[in-house]
Amino acid sequence: MPESITRETETEITATVEGRRLKAVKLDKSWRRWGPYLSERQWGTVREDYSAGGTAWDYLPHDHARSRAYRWGEDGLGGFGDCDLNLCLGLALWNGRDPMLKERLFGLTNSQGNHGEDVKELYYYLDGTPTHAYMRMLYKYPQGAFPYAHLIEENARRGSALPEYELIDTGLFDEARYFDVEIEYAKADPDDILMLVTVTNRGPDTAELHVLPQLWARNFWSWRSVERHPILSMIDQGTVLVRHPDLPEMRLVADGECDLLFCDNDTNMRRLYGMDVPGYFKDGINDYVVDGDTAAVNPAREGSKLAAHYRLRIPPQGKAQVRIRLAAGPAHGDFDTIMAARRTDADEFYGALQQDIADADARLVQRQAFAGMLWSKQFYYIDIPQWLKGDPAQPTPPEGHQTGRNADWFHLNNADIISMPDKWEFPWYAAWDLAFHCVTFARIDPEFAKSQLVLLTREWYMHPNGQLPAYEWAFGDVNPPVHACAVWRVYRMDRAQNGGVGDRAFLERVFHKLMLNFTWWVNRKDSEGRNIFEGGFLGLDNIGIFDRSAPLPTGGYIQQSDGTAWMAMYTLDLMRIALELALDNPVYEDIATKFFEHFLYIAEAMTHMGGDDMGLWDETDQFYYDVLRLPGGERVPLRVRSMVGLIPLFAVEVLDSHMMERLPDFATRLNWFLDYRPDLALLVSRWMDKSGEERHLLSLLRGHRLKQLLRRMLDETEFLSDYGVRAVSKFHEQHPYVFEHAGQQFSIGYVPGESTTELFGGNSNWRGPVWMPVNYLIIEALLEHHQYYGEDFKVECPVGSGSYMNLKEVAQELATRLARLFLRDAEGRRPVLGRNERLQTDPAFRDLVLFHEYFHGDTGRGLGASHQTGWTGLVALLLEPKSCDAIMAEQPLATDEITGGAWG
Repeated sequence: MPESITRETETEITATVEGRRLKAVKLDKSWRRWGPYLSERQWGTVREDYSAGGTAWDYLPHDHARSRAYRWGEDGLGGFGDCDLNLCLGLALWNGRDPMLKERLFGLTNSQGNHGEDVKELYYYLDGTPTHAYMRMLYKYPQGAFPYAHLIEENARRGSALPEYELIDTGLFDEARYFDVEIEYAKADPDDILMLVTVTNRGPDTAELHVLPQLWARNFWSWRSVERHPILSMIDQGTVLVRHPDLPEMRLVADGECDLLFCDNDTNMRRLYGMDVPGYFKDGINDYVVDGDTAAVNPAREGSKLAAHYRLRIPPQGKAQVRIRLAAGPAHGDFDTIMAARRTDADEFYGALQQDIADADARLVQRQAFAGMLWSKQFYYIDIPQWLKGDPAQPTPPEGHQTGRNADWFHLNNADIISMPDKWEFPWYAAWDLAFHCVTFARIDPEFAKSQLVLLTREWYMHPNGQLPAYEWAFGDVNPPVHACAVWRVYRMDRAQNGGVGDRAFLERVFHKLMLNFTWWVNRKDSEGRNIFEGGFLGLDNIGIFDRSAPLPTGGYIQQSDGTAWMAMYTLDLMRIALELALDNPVYEDIATKFFEHFLYIAEAMTHMGGDDMGLWDETDQFYYDVLRLPGGERVPLRVRSMVGLIPLFAVEVLDSHMMERLPDFATRLNWFLDYRPDLALLVSRWMDKSGEERHLLSLLRGHRLKQLLRRMLDETEFLSDYGVRAVSKFHEQHPYVFEHAGQQFSIGYVPGESTTELFGGNSNWRGPVWMPVNYLIIEALLEHHQYYGEDFKVECPVGSGSYMNLKEVAQELATRLARLFLRDAEGRRPVLGRNERLQTDPAFRDLVLFHEYFHGDTGRGLGASHQTGWTGLVALLLEPKSCDAIMAEQPLATDEITGGAWG
């Protein structure tokens, strides 16, 4: 983490109003009870799929979403809810032209998009505080008819060689004929929620907009017998009594002239299935407003869903506001006064946090990055046994469903607030994404970060065999083992912000579960017991010539450079955690020794040369490659210059002599082992040779190999882009790698933008673009190596420039290039926004930043999921001044306990 933050800065943060709330939630969680926990898409998810063949996108499509009650969650536009999602606040809009209310976000399914699923809306997360006492987002709504069919048809027409067709490309925003709809939430107290909707007519003519703030109860009564249902009932004009069996009695007050409309959050069996059943269904408000069907809403003014219907006529460039308040007990204070106070709280909190960032644009980008992180929390609910067998009040699912996807995760039962990669495209948690989310969250909310890391290791998440759940499409898929890495970094960041006092209870709690997970990896992913791992696709989707998560068309298996390097990194992270715990409990010294020895065995397997037993390092190319082991025993290096060969950089740890003095049993055992196996020590580590500051290096790369690897990585004709390190070398643009076997030909080239293959639905591309998470790990690895090698170890950066930098300077150069994705350049343009002139120059767009899944390897244009602030939110840390100095300040952690200083 870029810990430019000083003790004085941290004191100023905790002295803010929001800082005091954050401190208080360690004991009292009430300020977290309400937040932006509503998904942007519940339709098309695995949870709602009860088909025989697991066709989630088709089983509950967008067209059904307004009419069908969900089983496991809810979705909405700009939503807010309690932490169990019993009640949901959200917004619906209608411009008088659309075929349906805009209640939720629209996008293409995986088969409809020419590059996989893709949200087709314009919305931005602008602000938020960690307790969600204040949140703000912006939705841009066209005044013309929303082009649902056109978006589907045009993207279907385009092949994989063409870019995605987006809403901004349709012409609907020409002449600024759209509404800016700003949604703000503020809390007067933990259960007094204010919702302010501010609509700006950006167009040249007066325009009408129907604004419908909605409140509804998540449906639980359709799945089992219940005694009490939630009831929302009108008390008087503008006031609704809210009674829910699991919440205190509340009141919703809609300010100003509006019509209260009521229906039930139940499936419309008439529309979907032609069944003649009475009722006021989930889509009743839609049918009333859009179709004029007065029989669709309940004349008794009660139900489990309501909307306050406002009809606004707004002049050109004019504004109108709608105020909604939901409170348990009497309201506390004036609406506008509280809203203003919470905005001030947010400004004060970020003012303290960002006081070292002089550049106003960097402050803007960082604040929006944190906002994206905060808005992307979601209530995630799935009970796999119940999902597989079905509900008592519903028909039994088909046999294929009961034995299909995730059937071997029968223990899994999740119902928690979790950080999502993207609440539309990825409205489910992903294990390795979440690890990176927590590193960013630790900057503004370390307690939440720690709780998330603990959560995935709980017994109702973690498989009994020790595997961590990957994501709901296939919980059994294998993600890179980065959980320990995140645990260690979050622990250090929390410690630095807590006056040098580390949360050992958190560290120890997660460490025991991680040892189970490590054992699963060793037992399941090292087929020959030789410390070479075959992890599968490992989250890098289509980076190789084969789908690495499927049986190979050649037969045999792949010995993975990245899988093995991830495991080497895992051993060092676990070793370092064990050493930290050993400072209080010497029992952990033995465990630290075990991981030290395991690292050396893995390192030997990766780097050993000679005959058929050679490792994964290619001496001719001076690079790491995957190796294909064919059924007959033939060994074929797959000479693709990709991120796979750079990941060995990540396995590095520097230990200092103070640590060895503090832990004599560990030191004695290490010295014995290194005397017994000097071949291992001399081959892959710098243990016998100490640096000038009495430090020892554990790394897969000694100096020569490190320089050779960096020679490729820092070459702008290969890996180094203006915006970070590419996932595949640009060398392959002119020289694709081709592999032939049994008359079949497989190839891979450099693809800087959207995927041109159908692997993983064409929804991801690791064949050239820049990805933030691995770039962040490269920066940390360079800084760790610099801790040992120091100022005099230099490499040319960029290659061919004649400029030589030490590894810390290289890391800072990469951090600068990554930040450059989002910041305005000399011409005022942000590379992430691409070539669209409206996005780049229009004052209503140019300061609205999206944090994409990945970025074009040549231009920096944002690609993939457009709101995946999750791991791309790491840029918030790199925007801090002297971010690399700060990361280094955290490295020699054991020293501080000996010297007495919080910074070592």
